[in-house]
Amino acid sequence: MKKLTKAAMKHELAGKLRRHFGKEMEEASREQVYQACALVLRDLMAQEHIEAENERERRSERQVHYISMEFLLGRSLRNNAFNLGVLDVVEQALGELGYTFDELCQVEADAALGNGGLGRLAACYLDSMATLGLHASGYTIRYAHGIFKQKIIDGKQVEMTDDWLDTGDVWQLAQADDAIEVRLGGSVEQVWQNDRMVPVYRDYTPVLALPHDMLISGYGTDNVARLRLWEAASPVQLDMSLFSRGEYLKAVEQRAMAEVISAVLYPEDNHVEGQSLRLKQQYFLVSATVQDIVRRHKREYGTLRNFHEKNVIHINDTHPTMVLPELMRLLLDEEHMGWEEAWEIVRRSVAYTNHTVMAEALECWHTDQMQMLVPRVFQIICEIDRRFCETLRARWPGDWGRVQRMAIIQGGVVRMANLAVAGCYSVNGVSELHSNILKEQTFRDFYQLEPEKFHNVTNGIAHRRWLCQANPELDALIRELIGDGYRTRPEQLDRLAAFAGDKAVLEKLGCIKADNKARLARYLERSAGVRVNVDSLFDIQVKRLHEYKRQLLNVLHILSLWHQIQDNPSLEMTPHTFFFGSKAAPGYAVAKRIIQLIHSVAAAIARDPAASRLLQVVFIEDYRVSLAELIMPAAELSEQISLAGTEASGTGNMKFMINGALTIGTMDGANIEICQAAGRENLFIFGMDEEQVKQLQNSGQYSPTALCQSHPQLQRILDQLSRGFGDGESYGDLAQLLLTGAGGAPDRYFLLADFDSYAQAQARAQQCWREKEAWNRMSLFNIAGAGRFAADRSIRDYAREIWRVPVTGGR
Repeated sequence: MKKLTKAAMKHELAGKLRRHFGKEMEEASREQVYQACALVLRDLMAQEHIEAENERERRSERQVHYISMEFLLGRSLRNNAFNLGVLDVVEQALGELGYTFDELCQVEADAALGNGGLGRLAACYLDSMATLGLHASGYTIRYAHGIFKQKIIDGKQVEMTDDWLDTGDVWQLAQADDAIEVRLGGSVEQVWQNDRMVPVYRDYTPVLALPHDMLISGYGTDNVARLRLWEAASPVQLDMSLFSRGEYLKAVEQRAMAEVISAVLYPEDNHVEGQSLRLKQQYFLVSATVQDIVRRHKREYGTLRNFHEKNVIHINDTHPTMVLPELMRLLLDEEHMGWEEAWEIVRRSVAYTNHTVMAEALECWHTDQMQMLVPRVFQIICEIDRRFCETLRARWPGDWGRVQRMAIIQGGVVRMANLAVAGCYSVNGVSELHSNILKEQTFRDFYQLEPEKFHNVTNGIAHRRWLCQANPELDALIRELIGDGYRTRPEQLDRLAAFAGDKAVLEKLGCIKADNKARLARYLERSAGVRVNVDSLFDIQVKRLHEYKRQLLNVLHILSLWHQIQDNPSLEMTPHTFFFGSKAAPGYAVAKRIIQLIHSVAAAIARDPAASRLLQVVFIEDYRVSLAELIMPAAELSEQISLAGTEASGTGNMKFMINGALTIGTMDGANIEICQAAGRENLFIFGMDEEQVKQLQNSGQYSPTALCQSHPQLQRILDQLSRGFGDGESYGDLAQLLLTGAGGAPDRYFLLADFDSYAQAQARAQQCWREKEAWNRMSLFNIAGAGRFAADRSIRDYAREIWRVPVTGGR
């Protein structure tokens, strides 16, 4: 990369401001200076990308194409400056021009093209793919509005639009020449042409997929990854005759119907229209991406018969599963291959990561919906299913139950997870426990059919972002102790364990945590007018709001502590601040009620003088990536309390760990491997394990009502929910959900069964926190064990075991 000096940076900034905004530096707004800075870095990456692509074409490398409905990128300015090795130069240049780098970073909106861990993982992986030198691209939709901005009004979540493109567009390079047509709806007829049957599309709606490329810098390398964002547009010109007659809405209707496909991330799907739009989004992403990959491959090689040798398409969860029939469609209809040859290429080209065993996430689509919106793809899925079921019947003759379980189409629905497992050459889970559950339970029949295709790749995080950038004081201490090699070889973090007996190091670790707590406290006071006690234990649960993640269990425990103080106002207790940060899906009523409950509890405790000196509950509004970068370094206790067997892996647990927080959690997901890495004695583990949960579920003996009758403390907590908290709101509905259920099993995530164990683990954590040196030593062991949870390790595993591509970068 061309060396960027301070003088060159100032010169480039001045030039960008003149050419793009017609302004001199002293006239420019802060927003314009931010955009000029972004343009300078974008140009650096674009040059590197062109040079790298030319070199790869000469070497004819196999490419990795990573398709995900979500890429939760956050902000790009700091990450790119850091990875490009120009952060100091940029900071100095801006300082001499009267700006601070931090204030420009605040101008940038989060690129919130995701809902949570799935999208943030995809973003972390692109960072590592670039750093490790893989020939890799990501693909998603250029949602005009990402995940909503959350406002809390009267304790309730209100969703506001997210206009991230106002500041995010500057990082993108429009590639209009690569536009692709996607066909939706209509019908398909088989017509005899040139001695063969060919499909003919009729009455379909064409939608243009317009690509915008966002470049992702690698650290310490000239390699750059590309994220291609697809924007939906109509190829149909505005009908001026309708417009002239005053039929304005009809004139723009077709254009609007096309553009709505890329308008909003995850439209609500509790109605037919929302379901239809989600299916359109999935096919739009898949069709545009596969056509793009095929076009590029054919331009380079002239044939698709070696497609699987030069490409691997990786689908991140079940959403992009239509990659399989779409690639078949192109091979059959456009290349005129026979079925067997085409299916062999497809089967050797596509790999699948499963991210959850939750039934609602193992997507199914009604056959009539699919037939109406993607008729040719549906025909191909039907044929895949027919042939697959023939194979199953031959393998297990007479075992109709097994065939029904494994069938792709059953009961009027297309089971997308079954299609993915049947058609992909590799299937992997994202933690050891999760991968075992896939083999032993979720996809047991498929595992017995093809055990060799099942793998595990435990999730990882971009440690350069979540430690080096988010926690610069800790990064400086680590580099002082073990050098900076850990930035590209995160496994070197294990060398920190040698300092467990060094009191000076432990004291410094405590000081860094105190500084980060103070930084978070300043933000909360400035942004929300909330003052927190920085001398209290910072106990943090930030993640998507879902019943299985059990934020409600955390609240029940807070109520039990409050009740103890009410019974004994002079009680000595560790001062404790409980932080929550969560967004509930707009249509998820229970999750929204839990957010409202958190606010009611927070207000009630704040009004109680005896309780408020020891307890505080803080809900951090609009939780997002840039806030997580502030929160994770400040955390002391990391809440990872999902019911065992429900969380596939988690990545928040890893971000907390690498920043020195101690985990309070169940033996679920990657918590198990965190135990192995840090030592169980350096975590606070509680609750049933996955086998015990399964036994309780199968026993039919669990009775929350009987449990509460024998447990006065629990009964008091549930009675409190029903009475409310003095704000006129009763939460009897949540109490009833735990006691009797709502159309399903009561307390189906076993909050009450795990309550005592959780409370005991909390008591252990509070006692340990008082012993600062011991706490800091435990913190050090967590940081030292976090190297295995770096995305670099995950991508090396994928490259070696699944994608079979070389790793050429990283030191």
